[in-house]
Amino acid sequence: MSLIPATILTGFLGSGKTTLLKRVLQEAHGQKIAVIENEFGEENIDSDILVSDTQERIIQMSNGCICCTIREDLRATLHDLAEKKRKGELDFERVVIETTGLADPGPVAQTFFMDDEIAESYLLDSILTLVDAKHAQTQLDERQEARRQVGFADQIFLSKTDLVAGDEVKALMHRLQHMNPRAPQKAVHFGEVALSAVFDLRGFNLNAKLDIDPEFLKEDEQDHEHHEHAPGEHCDHPSHVHGQGHHHVHDDDVKSFVFKSDRPFDPAKLEDFLGAIVNIYGPRMLRYKGVLFMTGTERKVIFQGVHQLMGSDLGPIWGKAEARNSKMVFIGIDLPKDIFLQGMSQCLV
Repeated sequence: MSLIPATILTGFLGSGKTTLLKRVLQEAHGQKIAVIENEFGEENIDSDILVSDTQERIIQMSNGCICCTIREDLRATLHDLAEKKRKGELDFERVVIETTGLADPGPVAQTFFMDDEIAESYLLDSILTLVDAKHAQTQLDERQEARRQVGFADQIFLSKTDLVAGDEVKALMHRLQHMNPRAPQKAVHFGEVALSAVFDLRGFNLNAKLDIDPEFLKEDEQDHEHHEHAPGEHCDHPSHVHGQGHHHVHDDDVKSFVFKSDRPFDPAKLEDFLGAIVNIYGPRMLRYKGVLFMTGTERKVIFQGVHQLMGSDLGPIWGKAEARNSKMVFIGIDLPKDIFLQGMSQCLV
């Protein structure tokens, strides 16, 4: 049986997750989707919106979709669904997990890597994060869960942009890009979004999305005026200073930075260094991902991790005319950028 693609749908309370999900389920796409509501409360309101009869734990919907509510163990539910699919008791092609508005998506994502049975049945496709444009700035200021949800995202959907002035939307998008430059942002109106923007994004598939979006490696020109400084070097350029201009006005604890080099890595040194920093900072490392130039192979090395879990895979062969270099993005909570960049530099040949 081929692996079942899984999508994690997250976002803070009221951001429109259920609206988007309902829209996806009702669209005549002919796909059979199993929806897992990761709920903890006594009453599961979302299921009442999605389906009318919520007596059973797993409900077969009229369009072939399945809805189930879990209040205990995600692992057990995923295992249960895969088992039923194998036996022919349930027919579905993919899984969507809607987390609670206060959930940290990290442990949900880790379920797909830490449990062998789950890893043999499912392929984690991507984490989608909804951001409520009207309330996001306050939520991001006050709630770490909201910042973590942004940090984990493979794709960010902005809801309620019609309720906010254009310059405010722009400022929010700028802030989100500094927190997570690897996630494209897209405004959605009442959950109206093409299925191609929701499924098969392969955010977690090591071989498919090989290159980090080159755009985010270009600094915002109007902010930086082509002003450069060495990695880790102190910078008091006005646009970097807290509170001046719209750049870095919010001192978010979820931040990102990129390591780049044209020199190859020594694989053993890199493995030792990454093992050491993951040991210390793992819980604060939300996502890290890169395309690396290594000695000993003619192929690109695709590397990524979530918290303490990391893995690498051989990508395609470097092109003859292609410049060989490494690019690695780190997204995390208060990570010591200088230590990371300096440590990575020391692993180069």
